[in-house]
Amino acid sequence: MDFTLGADEVVRRIKHLQTSGSSISKKQVKQNDPELMRNALFYFPSWEHALKNADQH
Repeated sequence: MDFTLGADEVVRRIKHLQTSGSSISKKQVKQNDPELMRNALFYFPSWEHALKNADQH
């Protein structure tokens, strides 16, 4: 697999989704931005962990 985003970029894109009002549900992100989901699950144990990490920054 090709992981094109760094952990910081994953967090930045999650925060952008949150602030733009886009859905951050796992299913929606997987459909709309599979690259983000793949990279998030590479750097974090789960999508929920990635969301928590984005909230802490």
